[in-house]
Amino acid sequence: MGKVTNSRFRPIRLATAGVFALAGFLFWVSFNTAQGTDLRSDDSMLRLSDLIQERSRSNQELDASVARLRREIDALARRDSGGTEAEQRAFEDLERAAGTRKLSGPGLTVTLDDAPPDAAPRMPGLPDPQPNDLVVHQQDLQAVVNALWEGGARGIKVMDQRLISTSAVRCVGNTLILQGRLYSPPYTITAVGDTGELRDALDRAPAVRNYREYVDAYGLGWSVEEHDEVTLPGYTGAVNLRHTEPVG
Repeated sequence: MGKVTNSRFRPIRLATAGVFALAGFLFWVSFNTAQGTDLRSDDSMLRLSDLIQERSRSNQELDASVARLRREIDALARRDSGGTEAEQRAFEDLERAAGTRKLSGPGLTVTLDDAPPDAAPRMPGLPDPQPNDLVVHQQDLQAVVNALWEGGARGIKVMDQRLISTSAVRCVGNTLILQGRLYSPPYTITAVGDTGELRDALDRAPAVRNYREYVDAYGLGWSVEEHDEVTLPGYTGAVNLRHTEPVG
């Protein structure tokens, strides 16, 4: 009977030993992670923020250099192409379609902004806002951009940069990273196109309506300004294209 009793308690002893072993392992990992530093310190995040800011400034300077070189190359290509006027017009049409040339026309600008940090519910019965309720998110910016394309926009810029087919709107926290450059709210999105159709598309978009519910509830920023004439810059950044090749 004694042997049976011991066998019953053996799993418990093994489990206890496993718990102590796991605790020791976690302690070792924590020690190696800390390496004598304060794990609650924000110094590493501040250094990362400084690095992002510096990289954004560097990218802005590089964009300006690329734009200048592209203008020089385009001028030389037009001078030496020897093409007909029809071919030149076709080339310019392709540039406009690709977003690498300036675009002017009627349009509108949508501005989105964070709510005040001390924002409170604007209507009775609403819960107190959470921090995420008071900031503009990536999906909010994407919703506006997608709605404007849906409304027939001939071109769009976010902040001071023209969007092209490979552009991606990305947010980290409440900051926007667009084509290697960093922006803080308020965010402006400008589109060239029929202003009535653009407004209708914004009103129809479910994700935009959802954002505007938070505008009414907690004071997020939202405004739409129409323009008789607005000019979008041409895209000046690098274009990385990927392609596949058939096998066999």
